[in-house]
Amino acid sequence: MTPALPRTGPSRHRRRTVLALAALSGALLVGACSPSSSGSGSGGDDGKVTLTVWSWRVEDEAAYKKIFAAYEKAHPGVTVDFKAFKATEYNKILATGLAGSNGPDVPQVRSYGQLQTTVASKSLLPLDGKVDLTGWDANVVASAKGKEDGKTYSVPLARQTVQMFYNQGLFDKNGLKAPTTWQEFVAANDKLLAAGVTPIAVGAKDDWTLPIVHEVLAAPRFGGKAFQQEVLSGKKSFTDPDWVASVKVVGDLAKYMPKNVTGVAATDAQTLFSAEKAAMIPGGSFDLGVLEKANPNVKIGVFQVPPPPGSPSGSAATTAGWADGNFAVSARSKHPNEATELVKWMTSKDFGQMVTDDIKQISAVPGVNPSDPLLKQMSDNYTNTGSPYLLLTDFRYGSPSGTDVFGKALQELLLGSKDATAVSSELDSGVKTWFKPSA
Repeated sequence: MTPALPRTGPSRHRRRTVLALAALSGALLVGACSPSSSGSGSGGDDGKVTLTVWSWRVEDEAAYKKIFAAYEKAHPGVTVDFKAFKATEYNKILATGLAGSNGPDVPQVRSYGQLQTTVASKSLLPLDGKVDLTGWDANVVASAKGKEDGKTYSVPLARQTVQMFYNQGLFDKNGLKAPTTWQEFVAANDKLLAAGVTPIAVGAKDDWTLPIVHEVLAAPRFGGKAFQQEVLSGKKSFTDPDWVASVKVVGDLAKYMPKNVTGVAATDAQTLFSAEKAAMIPGGSFDLGVLEKANPNVKIGVFQVPPPPGSPSGSAATTAGWADGNFAVSARSKHPNEATELVKWMTSKDFGQMVTDDIKQISAVPGVNPSDPLLKQMSDNYTNTGSPYLLLTDFRYGSPSGTDVFGKALQELLLGSKDATAVSSELDSGVKTWFKPSA
């Protein structure tokens, strides 16, 4: 019997067609039910793009969403998905996100020394030639650069400043005005203490606050900006007599701080001030919103503490500052061009004005004027007589960091277990394990 020929007629073609259509339908169904491709951002064939932005500023979420809504309106087809995480957990969350495929397109990143591990991991795109920071404050621009290669990896968001806040009502009640000389400053402290008011609220239990307290009370005593150049070049060190004398200033003023100050937390110090039990509090521009919200009835003022006796020739009252909260572009972004365009927009005055008006921060963008009078005063003080918050801007590039060593040593100063010379020597030897002068 002749073997049967293969079936190639119409019925077999129909069966193949049905199977092919079924397979195609299944693939389309799976695609429709699956999440969009993993990775930062998303985009479709319709040209629309979603950019994810991560931040540690949970408290600013509403303000950021308002700001990014303005960007979306000016950039049809782009949606900004803002996500905020708990600040104490953010560094770990960000490192994991940037190393994987589900991280942000535009991460908020740390500055200066704390930026370097992110740069070293090659998680960020260099922005040189893509964003223009010409004319920006050099201290602010330095916060965005890689220490090794000198490339720009982020756009600075805000200038933070530190100064003395004071309760104008308590000052008026005691016949006081913001002091312009050291003698007036000491006399004000004495008068407040005699009236049963804690003159200076300090939360020394949180050691990170103490380098800030030192900057506010004694920056002119060690020489401010001039000392920065000398210590970076190796001409001076932290055992220099002027630096030691500035540390002693903090110890000498301890009698005006809360009793058992090393047991007082930073939040406790803020409560003393907002409850009008303390007349002054050294703090950052980032504290303004917290203090105002805690007691809206307190009329707050700010001033620069005058130079203590013995300050170097030419040293004047100063406002120390640094850059913080920078934004970068992830090297793993699926939409690097759109993400870069968003970060580029963050260099504009429009963005800067919204930062100062809605987030209540001093914008890093030159020429932006805060509408809040206190923010404007702090910004003007930094612009006119500013100096770097030295241990943050230049001594966080290694371990142990300058702020960590100094904060803990200042606690011991306030406890009476170390004097200013010992504290300064400990700082100097700590940073010298990794710091190398430029000269």
